[in-house]
Amino acid sequence: MSRRMALAFCASVALAVTTFAVPARADAVADFYKGKSIQLIVGYGPGGGYDVYARLLARFMSKYVPGNPAIVVQNMPGAGSLLAANYIYNIAPKDGTVIGTFARNMPLMGVLGGNAAVKYDARKFTWLGSASSYQEDSYLMWVRKDAKVQTVADAQVPGGPQLVLGGTGEGATGNDVPVVLRDALGMNIKQITGYPDSNAIFLAIERKEVEGRTTDLSAVRTNRPDWLKPNSYMHALLQFGRATRHPDFPDVPTARELAKDEKSRALIELAELPYVLSRPYVAPPGVPADRAQALEKAFLDAYRDPELMVEAEKLGIGVSPIGGKEAIALIDQIAGAPQEQRDYIRNLFTASKAEK
Repeated sequence: MSRRMALAFCASVALAVTTFAVPARADAVADFYKGKSIQLIVGYGPGGGYDVYARLLARFMSKYVPGNPAIVVQNMPGAGSLLAANYIYNIAPKDGTVIGTFARNMPLMGVLGGNAAVKYDARKFTWLGSASSYQEDSYLMWVRKDAKVQTVADAQVPGGPQLVLGGTGEGATGNDVPVVLRDALGMNIKQITGYPDSNAIFLAIERKEVEGRTTDLSAVRTNRPDWLKPNSYMHALLQFGRATRHPDFPDVPTARELAKDEKSRALIELAELPYVLSRPYVAPPGVPADRAQALEKAFLDAYRDPELMVEAEKLGIGVSPIGGKEAIALIDQIAGAPQEQRDYIRNLFTASKAEK
């Protein structure tokens, strides 16, 4: 009987340890964050699509992080958000008090290599996930209606007029996509790069310094909803980042549809892979595991909040989140693409940087 009692006592102790172990870890995370703030680094200036998404997230994510720390947005524009990516990876505190967002093609740049300015391993970030997997969005080439080029066919005429587009710093998606389209589709595109942020490009288009740009539908809905009106001075030429046409633009072809051969289509598809990570969020590498897990959970829980979804609809931005594991799996998929394709995309990106 005493042996049975001893075994029962040991079992009850083990149960107590198991029961209280998880809350203890949760309490440790809450104790760490209580009274602190989390800095949310945005790799672009105020007002653009990445900034709008980040400020919406900051309003809701706090209540899902144990300890409810305030989340403060800090804009860190530069080099198409490469400055922010390098900062988060190498300089930011690795204790869970800094998270950030940068261009969707930053992971692609890290995987492809060949850029000495990239100072990070994309897979080693502490991945929270992406606010959008692009199910509801589209990356569109927008052109003024008074430009000489009005169709894709116009832009493909050998020796014909060039389509002049605006872009930000090196590494920005707005620069790389036109290079892919120029090479894969034979479009006559000239880029004027170096604008400090998205708003500066919008203003340049209004002033007729450039004739158009490539940007997300969600960014246009937020920043230039008048572009979507029938009497707008802008119209969409083609879509990128989607396998099928966006339902709001059934008459605008996708880049895949326009590909001239299988090689071009394969290159376009590889360049489009990062769009599943359309609004990526990370913390620095080396964040303690319990805090990293809490941050990822809070990130996803925020996007399940009905109030956030109502606000997102008001802002005209789409939400289709994925978590950190899915993000890493996508990076692995990019890394597993044929070497020839990866080399080709890397060379295209190098060409885009040389045209400042």
